[in-house]
Amino acid sequence: MIILHCLKESDWNKYKNGKFYGEEHLKNVGFIHCSDIETMHKVAWMFLDKLEIHVILCIETSKVKAQIKWENGGSTDYPHIYGLLNLDAVVDVVPFLKDKNNQFILNAELKKYLK
Repeated sequence: MIILHCLKESDWNKYKNGKFYGEEHLKNVGFIHCSDIETMHKVAWMFLDKLEIHVILCIETSKVKAQIKWENGGSTDYPHIYGLLNLDAVVDVVPFLKDKNNQFILNAELKKYLK
């Protein structure tokens, strides 16, 4: 199964050649926030007004070495990674797209991972 994590492209460029990602998330909140493709639109609003360019990591859950827990985020359960994300679990990196009205656009690249 593919889950998604959004971050600034500049941050991704810092980590993409390493082995792990997420130390700051673990220190600040104890896990790495993710979503599945079907619920990405529910959390996309957090990134819509950002001026920085963002990317979406496509993470294959079967390759993640840390524990993933699906936890309630209100009306929806979201996957949280409790440990560093091993970057060999990242199978794709796609741009975070917005339309001219600053609304989230589901990438064509992500559609291939839909169930």
